[in-house]
Formats: sequence, C-alpha cells, structure tokens
Amino acid sequence: MSDYITSDSHPSPTTTGEHPISTTAERHAVTAIPGAAPGRDWVIVTRGLRRDYDMGGEVVRALRGVDVAIRRNEYVAIMGPSGSGKSTLMNLIGCLDTPTAGEYWLGGVLVSKMSDDELARVRNKEIGFVFQTFNLLPRATALHNVELPLVYAGVSSSERKRRAAEALDSVGLGDRMTHKPNELSGGQRQRVAIARALVNNPSILLADEPTGNLDSTTSEEIMKVFQSLADHGQTVIMVTHEADIAAHARRVVVLRDGLVSSDDRRSAFAAKVGTESAH
Repeated sequence: MSDYITSDSHPSPTTTGEHPISTTAERHAVTAIPGAAPGRDWVIVTRGLRRDYDMGGEVVRALRGVDVAIRRNEYVAIMGPSGSGKSTLMNLIGCLDTPTAGEYWLGGVLVSKMSDDELARVRNKEIGFVFQTFNLLPRATALHNVELPLVYAGVSSSERKRRAAEALDSVGLGDRMTHKPNELSGGQRQRVAIARALVNNPSILLADEPTGNLDSTTSEEIMKVFQSLADHGQTVIMVTHEADIAAHARRVVVLRDGLVSSDDRRSAFAAKVGTESAH
C-alpha cells in the first residue's frame, strides 16, 4: 500500500507554551460519521473500536466500542485500572494489533484494515515507543542505542550520528552520548529510550507506563521531558494507571470496562481525582 502517512503528518514546532486541546464538540463531530476520513489535523481517530479475545472458549470483550479523537500536537494520557482496556487500546493505537470491529485512522489513513506487513511499515515510521523497561543494549553507548532504528532503516552512518545526537540533545543528554547504560541513572536510561523513540521523527510518541520502574523524583524528571516535547509540537500519548502521572498530560482519557468513562482537560481531571494539577 502506497498511501502511507506522508511527511507533512509529522510534528512541526509550535510556540513553546501553546497547549492545543481539541474540544468535546470537535471530537464528537469527527467520530460521529462511520467511514468518513477525518481531516489531517486529527492524528488519531477511532470509531466504535472493539477487540474481543477467545480465552479457552470464553469471549473476553476488552474494548466494547471506543471513540477517541486526538488532534496533532496534543498531550494525552490514557488511564484506567487493570482490566479497563487501556493496554489493548495502546496496542491498537501502536499498530501492534488489529481490532475485531470498528475503525482506526492514523494521520488520515485507515489503518484498521491493513495487513500485518503494512502495519509494520506504518509502525516503524510513524510511532515512537517508550516502554516501562528501557530495552537498551548494555554494551552500546547512548549514541549507538539511539542510532539503532536508523541502522534498520538504512540511513547513512554520518546522518545516523547527527540525528541521534540531536535526539539526545532534545532530552538533555548531549553530554552523556558516549556513556553506556550502566554508567547512567534510571532516569537517564529512560531519556535515552525516549531519544531512541524520537529519532525517526514519529507522528506519535507512545509511552506505556514510562515511570513504572522509576522513583517519584525521577518520574517527575521524565514528566518534564514529555512536557517539553509536547511544548515543541510532539504528539504525546501516555498510558498509565497512576492518577498523579496522568495529571501531567493536558488531557486525560479514562477507560473502564472497555469503554471511555471520561475525557477531561487536566484541570477537570485533577479536580475529580483530587490530585494537584501539574501546571
């Protein structure tokens, strides 16, 4: 398939401090018409997204019809307790799985009907993953760890080094490029993983429990990195079960029993759950 998301779908820098957030009415309008291609300003649109699993003859309905719309440059947390469907939704948004029913549009392209090979190409080009475990090569420097996706993409050595250095600079590790993982703190290792996710200039930075292995002080450090990236135009989607971590995002989508339970701006979410809004 040739109609992949083109380069104009990637984030462009915005004025630091701008907080673009779609309105409830806008989100309802874009998810209301099945089959209609959303405008390219919408990086993610799901309509009636369902995912069923056959568990030994019993059907588990992990997602029961999820409508979500995320505009380019938004910073959104997806939150919910265990069994809420948040991990399933993350897998679908990350093109790691396909839905049982419903639509998933990424950058104006319907990806929910793609083949596995097509999904892999979209996933490698459009989505930068950050996981709870850092998944760094222990004997490689920070620079080489960040270069790896570009090696697989066939980028030249000089260009790889330039882009990897820029990515490390963007997360505040310009002075740690030659350090190996065992010479870095937990927060620094997670920042290397974030730089690696950014090096391909993805449409979406998708973070799954990114502070799960970090203490509270280091978690705040990583949240500041995400905030800075969002301030400069990166679309950030963070999956978490922790309300205080979710409250750093500008918008919080809460899942419960496979459905969207609420979708609020940060201040409204913080007031509901009793956390202090991060900004």
